[in-house]
Amino acid sequence: MQNLKNLADLKFGESGVVVGFTDEILSLKMLEMGVLPGTEVVVAQVAPFGDPIAIKIVDYILAVRKDEAKTVLIV
Repeated sequence: MQNLKNLADLKFGESGVVVGFTDEILSLKMLEMGVLPGTEVVVAQVAPFGDPIAIKIVDYILAVRKDEAKTVLIV
């Protein structure tokens, strides 16, 4: 089985591929913003105190809170 992590586990410059979500309500929000299963995400920036983080998805940057990032499962 693949090693599942959540998006909040990634450090600056690391990447992963979205495989699912742990929160149904937040998953709808993430899907609407383009965080789709099978999409590669890269941590592009991290705020000075670690929250929020900016992730690069396809060709744009999206800022998400750590609490939201914890609901996104990646490999």
